[in-house]
Formats: sequence, C-alpha cells, structure tokens
Amino acid sequence: MLKQVWTNLVLPLLGRPSRFQVAALCHRRAPAGDAPEILMITSRDTGRWILPKGWPKAGHGAADMAAQEAWEEAGVRAGLVRPDPVGRYRYTKRLKGGVPVATDVEVFAVEVAALDDIFPESAERRRRWMSPAEAADAVEEPELKALLGSLSAGFPA
Repeated sequence: MLKQVWTNLVLPLLGRPSRFQVAALCHRRAPAGDAPEILMITSRDTGRWILPKGWPKAGHGAADMAAQEAWEEAGVRAGLVRPDPVGRYRYTKRLKGGVPVATDVEVFAVEVAALDDIFPESAERRRRWMSPAEAADAVEEPELKALLGSLSAGFPA
C-alpha cells in the first residue's frame, strides 16, 4: 500500500514541472529624496507581504500582465513599464487543496503614476510603501528577499 501511494501520489507531485507567474515591482521615488520605494501588498490568504503577481494570459505580454496584476491587486495606475524582467525568483505556491507547486516568477519594474483607492481586490488586501531593505525584510521567499535587498545598491534606471 505504501509503495502504491509513493508511486501514484508522491512521485508525480515531486516531478511536477514548475509553474510560471509574472510579478510587478511597483516603485516610486520617495517624496523626501530620490531613494526608491516599493509598493508591497498582502496576500489574500495569509496576509504576508508580497509583490502583486499572477498567471500570464495567452496573447498578452508578460510585462503588460504584470502591470494588469498591479492594477487588480494594488490599484496601481502604471507609468513606465519595463519590457524586460528586472529579476526572477522561485517560491512554492499552494494550489487549491493544498498541493504545493514550484512556481517561477519573472519580476517587471512598474513605475507608479497614481494609486486608486477603489480597485478589484481593494477589500481583500492592504498595501504599504517600503524601502527596498524594508521590503526585503518583510517577505518570506529567500530569492525575492535577495532581489529586493539588491535594489538598495542601485535601482533599475
């Protein structure tokens, strides 16, 4: 019985290919200087700090989808959206039913032109401006922590 569970359930989960998402690194210059600030949001399920992110859609570019996620999850009206990713990270996404899946995320810089108070997920999330160091301290994912921490040394121009 144990061998059957291992072969039919556990091994397929371990061998499952990683999924792919896009994330928005929403940023602005701090009001009191030219240091960057990162807009962080809370996840809907656990309330941990994350970047706006989601699944890509056929027929849409990854950078455009990152900007769309920034709008839906954080109310961001985008300014300049960089077409190339500024970084990548991997985390374990829990799908419905609690199934863990490795998920690769490409991160795109999205300049915040304005923030709307009413947006599709405004009742489900909190948002907060943070320095890159504060954002790095706030997230749980090691690779995202490293990416955010590296922004203190120089923000993408």
